[in-house]
Amino acid sequence: MPYTLEHKTRSKERILESATELFCRFGFDKVSINQVMKLAKMTHGAFYAHFESKEALYKASFLQTLNGSSTGRLAKAPFSIKHLTQIASNLLNLRALSEQSRPSPENILFNEIGSDSAEIRSLYEKSYLGVLKILEKRITALSKLNKVSFAASQITITEKSRAMLAALVGAVAIAKSIQSEEERQRILTAAQNQILTMLGVSELTVD
Repeated sequence: MPYTLEHKTRSKERILESATELFCRFGFDKVSINQVMKLAKMTHGAFYAHFESKEALYKASFLQTLNGSSTGRLAKAPFSIKHLTQIASNLLNLRALSEQSRPSPENILFNEIGSDSAEIRSLYEKSYLGVLKILEKRITALSKLNKVSFAASQITITEKSRAMLAALVGAVAIAKSIQSEEERQRILTAAQNQILTMLGVSELTVD
């Protein structure tokens, strides 16, 4: 007896849910189809009834939850230095990132650096440009409210946004490879303080 459309939909959702959790925690390269299907409590063969490849699954997982990501919600927050600096705090919190159950632009930025997959590189660029656009919009709005201490031309705003992202991603990439928790936090704190300095904000400690 063939499966009903409802059954097929539920099965696909189970695969997506399992993949999302694993991709979010470990990244594309460190997750196998077998691991996804085992977590979904389904057979390996059932995978190809819903997705043509692991890349296709990853893309579906990412796009499905992109609009509900923490960065997306933060983009709609009130215009203040506090909310802008929360981007730095949130993205620098490795523990919070590892505990997320949904993929987001920041997960892509931190998990998929230098991927050999053209599909993943495409999503990486999409994530990068999305976060960059959010930063530019936030800084532009704050400059109009005279809440930043620098002359906020569009060129300056774009360059500061790029520098902030470079500091964020670089710090997290290094910290993820450091075993000492104390040194990890020093790296992350240094990066956050650098970002806050770019914005003319007093130094804060990463929680």
